[in-house]
Amino acid sequence: MQIEERTIGDITVLDLQGKLTIDDGAALLRDKVASVVFQGQTKVILNLAGVGYMDSGGLGELVRCSMAARKANGAVKLANLTSRITDLLTITKLLTVFDAYDTEAKAVASFTA
Repeated sequence: MQIEERTIGDITVLDLQGKLTIDDGAALLRDKVASVVFQGQTKVILNLAGVGYMDSGGLGELVRCSMAARKANGAVKLANLTSRITDLLTITKLLTVFDAYDTEAKAVASFTA
């Protein structure tokens, strides 16, 4: 798992590349989101376009990251979900928990709406 960080105004975008699994990326994502939120950047978009596979550990980490941002009065939103990840979130009913958007632009706009 590789994570690139960039900002758009007061929004932090994390571009994820690779597998988001319990042993391959979950801890890295947890640490990255915790660091960003600790720095006061509480509007976070996870760009999942480069994530080809996610397991239950990855799903749990998405929930954990969302909770960390909410505790800081912020939010984590998902963008560019692959069809595989959309199916996984739908089956687990987590798609109703997250704000998920087809494009990064729509996710960014949702913070200002």
